[in-house]
Amino acid sequence: MSKKTSLKDIAVIGLALFAMFFGAGNLIFPPYLGTNAGSKWFLGFLCFFVADVGLALVAILSMIKSGDVSIQSVTKKLGPIPSAIINTLIVLCIGPFLAIPRTAATTFEMGVMPLFPSINSWVFGAIFFGLVLLFTVRPSGVVDVIGKYLTPVLVACLMAMIIMGMINPIGDISEAAKFETVKEGVMAGYQTMDVLASIVFVIIIISAAKDKGYTETKDTMNVVIKSSIFAAIALFVIYGGLAFLGATTSTGGFENYNQTGLVVAITQSLIGNYGVLVLAIIVFFACLTTAIGLVSSCASYFEGLTKGKVSYTKVVVLTVAFSYIVSNFGISTIISIAAPVLNLLYPVVLVMIVLNFFSSRIKNNNIYIFAAAFALAASAADVLCGFGLSLEFVQKLPLGTYQCGWIVPAIVGGIIGKCIPASENNFSFSRDDEDPDAV
Repeated sequence: MSKKTSLKDIAVIGLALFAMFFGAGNLIFPPYLGTNAGSKWFLGFLCFFVADVGLALVAILSMIKSGDVSIQSVTKKLGPIPSAIINTLIVLCIGPFLAIPRTAATTFEMGVMPLFPSINSWVFGAIFFGLVLLFTVRPSGVVDVIGKYLTPVLVACLMAMIIMGMINPIGDISEAAKFETVKEGVMAGYQTMDVLASIVFVIIIISAAKDKGYTETKDTMNVVIKSSIFAAIALFVIYGGLAFLGATTSTGGFENYNQTGLVVAITQSLIGNYGVLVLAIIVFFACLTTAIGLVSSCASYFEGLTKGKVSYTKVVVLTVAFSYIVSNFGISTIISIAAPVLNLLYPVVLVMIVLNFFSSRIKNNNIYIFAAAFALAASAADVLCGFGLSLEFVQKLPLGTYQCGWIVPAIVGGIIGKCIPASENNFSFSRDDEDPDAV
C-alpha cells in the first residue's frame, strides 16, 4: 500500500543525507576554490556543487530506480571481473588510498598544528588511528552519540562564521588571474568523493525510508527526492557560504595557505583563537567518526569479496595500518595523488550511473561496455596529458576544457555498442519478457 510522504520523514532522512555528505574533510574545498576564483567564486562553487552533491544525488536516485541498491548494481552490466575491479577501486578510494588518510591529515593540519605545532604527524596519526582501530573492532555507542550531536554543532559554528564574514568581510573580492574556474570547480567536486561514497550511502538511506514505511519503489523515490532537495539546499547554503568566505581573501595575504590552512586562517580572522580551538575539537571528532565508518564499510566489502577468507578484523587492521602511513604524506600530497585517480575513475562510474536510469530498457550490455570503455579511454588520455604526454586531441574534445571531454566519446561508444549484437549471456531478461520498444 502506498504511503503519503510526511514533512517529518523528509526532514529526518534529509538531515541524514546532509550529515553523510557533509564531512569535515569536505569543507576544505569551497574556501580554497573561492580564494582562487575571486569574483567568479559563485561560478566555481556552482560547478563544485553540481559535480559533488548533484551527481551524488543522481547516483542515489539511479540506484533506487533500478531496484538494486547493492554496490554491484552500478557496474554489474560490465561483467563480473570488470565490475569487481571498479567496485574495488571505488572502495579503495573512499577507503585506505585516499578518503581515510585524508580524515587524519585534515585533523592534524586543521586541528592539531595550529594549537600544538611541535607535535609530529606520526605521533598524532598513531593516536588517531589507534582510536579508529579500537572503535571499529569494538563498536561503541559513544561513536553514534558523537556523530549525532557533532554535525549540528559544526554546522552552527560554520553558519555563525559565514554570517560574520558577510557582515564584516575579511577583504574585497578581486578578479581571478589565470584560474580555470569551471575546470577547478569540477575537479574539487570530484575530490570530495561523494559520488563514490553515495553508492554505499544509498543502502543506509533506503533502509531508513523502509523503516518509516516507504516500501514501494515509487514511495521510496518520492521521499528520497524530497529529502534530497532538503539536504541539497542545506549543503548549498553551507558550501556557498564557505566559497564566499574564501573569495573575501582573494585580494591577498592568504596565498601561501593550503586547503586546510586557509580554513584555519579564515576562522582566526573572523573569530580569533577561541574559534580555532572550537573548530579543532569539532573537526577531530567529525573526522574520527567518518574514519570509523569508512574503515568499517571497507572491511565489510573485502570480507564479502573474499567470501570470508579474509576476516573483517584482519581487513580493519590492514586498512588502518595503510591509512596511517598515507596520512603522513600531508593533505596537499593526498589531494594531488587523488586528482588523476579520480579523473580516471569518475567518468566510468558516471556513465554507468546515467545508463542505470534506463536499465529496464537497455537489453544489450554492449551499450554499457562500449560507453564505459570509450569514457575510460578519453579520461585516461586526459590524465596522461596532465603528466606531460603530447595528446593534444584531448583538449580539442567537446567540453574538454571543462574536465568533461569524456562525455562525447561515451555517447559514441554507447551508439557503437548498440550496433553490436549482444551475445546470449549479455541479456538481462528472458525472451518471454522482452520489451519490443527496448534499446
